Amino acid sequence: MNDSAKTEPKLNYLNAGNTVKSWLFTVDHKRIGVMYLASIVVFFLVGACAAALFRMELATAAPDVFSNDTYNKLFTMHGIIMVFFFLIPAVPGVLGNFLVPIMIGAKDVAFPRLNLASWYIYMLGGSFTLAAVLLGGIDTGWTFYTPYSSVYADSNVILAGTGVFITGFSSILTGLNFIVTVHKMRAPGMRWMRLPLFIWAQYATSIINILGTPVLAITLLLVVFERGFGFGIFDPAKGGDPVLYQHLFWFYSHPAVYIMILPGFGVVSEVLACFSRKRIYGYEFVAFSSLAIAAIGFFVWGHHMFTSSQSEYAALIFSILSFLVGIPTSIKIFNWTATLYKGSIELTAPMIYTLGFIGLFMVGGLTGLFLATMAINVHLHDTYFVVAHFHYVMVGGMMMAWLSGIHFWWPKMFGKMYNEFWAKVGAVVIFFGFNFTFFPQFIAGYMGMPRRYHVYDVAYQPFQMLSTAGAFFMGAGLIICLVTLVASLFRKESCGSNPWKATGLEWTTADSPPHPHNFEAPVVVDVEAYDYTDERIYQDA
Repeated sequence: MNDSAKTEPKLNYLNAGNTVKSWLFTVDHKRIGVMYLASIVVFFLVGACAAALFRMELATAAPDVFSNDTYNKLFTMHGIIMVFFFLIPAVPGVLGNFLVPIMIGAKDVAFPRLNLASWYIYMLGGSFTLAAVLLGGIDTGWTFYTPYSSVYADSNVILAGTGVFITGFSSILTGLNFIVTVHKMRAPGMRWMRLPLFIWAQYATSIINILGTPVLAITLLLVVFERGFGFGIFDPAKGGDPVLYQHLFWFYSHPAVYIMILPGFGVVSEVLACFSRKRIYGYEFVAFSSLAIAAIGFFVWGHHMFTSSQSEYAALIFSILSFLVGIPTSIKIFNWTATLYKGSIELTAPMIYTLGFIGLFMVGGLTGLFLATMAINVHLHDTYFVVAHFHYVMVGGMMMAWLSGIHFWWPKMFGKMYNEFWAKVGAVVIFFGFNFTFFPQFIAGYMGMPRRYHVYDVAYQPFQMLSTAGAFFMGAGLIICLVTLVASLFRKESCGSNPWKATGLEWTTADSPPHPHNFEAPVVVDVEAYDYTDERIYQDA
């Protein structure tokens, strides 16, 4: 063998054709996951910049920086982009696309071309929404409440609603692809009770996507029809019912909370098992609790409407069901805690993010019980208490889990190991910055400060000043995180196939990044999930 052959790099999905065309027309699920990663980071930065701008305004009680209309458009842009273009697609789009086929021993998803189409649909919907922002913005809030959005708002509601409508098809097609892939393409020996818990979480999320997203899509389409053609659907002046919109919107949007958080649960299970060196305690209960959350999540939308002319009897039922959905969530928390007990715990960057997730999500979950209680909800409705609760669940929970998963599988995705010290620094700064940002909002909300106002009583100013300072501190942590990961791509040395000594088929590929077809030989599964007694996992190829 000559010297050039010896030094020729191994074929992997990154170097198998490096032209722009080869990427834009790829059907490799791993490349599609990377394209989602790049796209989602861009949308996240846009949403974060909007948050930074209105946090500067909120630092004082007077309207110092922006007008009323501009402020409304900033928090609306932040909400729409973060919910529909970051939180919902972050884990399924990036980690789900990259990992689902590899984790079950398949060469690709069931419908590779449909998978690529999902990314293009996502980008098309995002383009419509960004166009709405650039052409003057949207001021309705991310919920598009009627009749303001459908009749009175003087902003680009139709363009933004069309963007979200289009993007919904991306979620539906991705969910369909994952369900068929898990059912039909598992490797021999990969029984249901051997599936990684990340797969269970993606499977449950896909069910919600397929059943819930069409409801949101139709609802936004009705808003567009009413606004564009004058139909009397939600406008009470034309015989419509604005409360009907809330029922339709929250029927999707509360399950959407689980679309956002369930994939994060799957990430947490993988990371905890790896860095505790233990099988997840009560694997079966954790697996089926994901399906239970998906099912119960469709029956709790009414707790968003305790103050919206809902009967007290319906409200009582929704309150009870809202408490009920906490049971499968608590199962996960207790089982994760039991997994940590007497584990050989290693505080890597992914593990720090995961432990941060558990702490922050518990605060979000417990404060959710306050909002599920009717009498307390009436007092706290539309206050900063709700803002803090939502962000503890979605940002403290989902974002921390996503960052944990990105750091955990980054070596597998790109074959490079980041600087572990700076990754840990970023994780700690984000954790403390997040708490400084949102915990004061619990106090302000309990005191009665309403959300969506930028001119407020001076008594609330200390809490808002602390929130603004915390937001910029958290932003510094995110910059550290981004720089650390990007810098790792320029390292020369490879990290090997399994730097974490983890179980799972994704870590058994011959090298990192993986081969274009994932495995060079057919896979047969003969071990249970998270079998850390099997010494084969300690062999680093």
